[in-house]
Amino acid sequence: MTSPAIMIGLSAVVFALREGEARVLTVRPRASSGAPVALEGLPFGPFDPEGHRTFELALREFVARQTRFQLGYVEQLYTFGDKGRDAPLADLGGGAARVISVGYLGLAPAAEAAQERDVVWSDFGRFFPWEDWRAGRPGVIDTVLAPALEAWAGRSRGRGARARALFALDGALWNEERVLERFELLYEAGLAPEAARDRARAAGAAPVEATLREPAFGEPMVSDHRRILATALGRLRGKLRYRPIIFELLDETFTLSALQRAMEAVSGIALHKQNFRRAVERTGLVEGIGRTAPSAPGRPAELFRFRRHAAAARPSLGLSLPRLRD
Repeated sequence: MTSPAIMIGLSAVVFALREGEARVLTVRPRASSGAPVALEGLPFGPFDPEGHRTFELALREFVARQTRFQLGYVEQLYTFGDKGRDAPLADLGGGAARVISVGYLGLAPAAEAAQERDVVWSDFGRFFPWEDWRAGRPGVIDTVLAPALEAWAGRSRGRGARARALFALDGALWNEERVLERFELLYEAGLAPEAARDRARAAGAAPVEATLREPAFGEPMVSDHRRILATALGRLRGKLRYRPIIFELLDETFTLSALQRAMEAVSGIALHKQNFRRAVERTGLVEGIGRTAPSAPGRPAELFRFRRHAAAARPSLGLSLPRLRD
């Protein structure tokens, strides 16, 4: 019996800040004709067992080649191996019957201007419009998502309970870390555009990419890249509390206001200013440098820097997220 051919691909979810907003690096893949496709995706490419010494080196190489962007901090995220996840536009060639994708999370202190026409720093809210609670509860949850999920759940208590817990319905509390579970629930309910594409493909239809039906359900991405993005965003949000990972998104020096805005942009929730600053001081992760930020309006803001040696001594230490209550 002949073993099916397996191809290993690498996907990169790269986050950075631009003007205080969290952005993700996306690319517009090209079809076999050479023309760019309608949907965006994540930087991805094949792993060559003969030519690449490690996954990470291969990742850094093809991201630099595709986007002209040099990766800084990276860590392995997850391995994605569902059957059919690679079709139609994550096809890496070689006639592989199965594509296994190893996802990586990357962070950069600045969203440098893209040097390629098909590369862009995208607001993750385009793909998950229900995830940003900084200005309050997103209206799309109650006007579009809740009715659609209620219709799908019907008389099923289990489905209804999951929808309430994940999307903070009927007074349930919002948990910003459950990004992937929310996306997978929408996919299961047939509300994510990718679901119709995959069901048609499973029924034997030609593999075509998803199309945007309703902006409230988020813009689709090629292949399963929105699922990979949801995994990365949830992982990053979870790490904020127990790892000093937020400092990888900041310049060498920063104000405490900039630090708070970065935490809010990533977590998607508004924080209580005084409680947040007290929490930061207790960690000992930052220290003042004796200078103020240039051209700061109003009262000059003190500049701080990340104490990496302190973080090395306590690698499991992160920052708390004291919510701003109404």
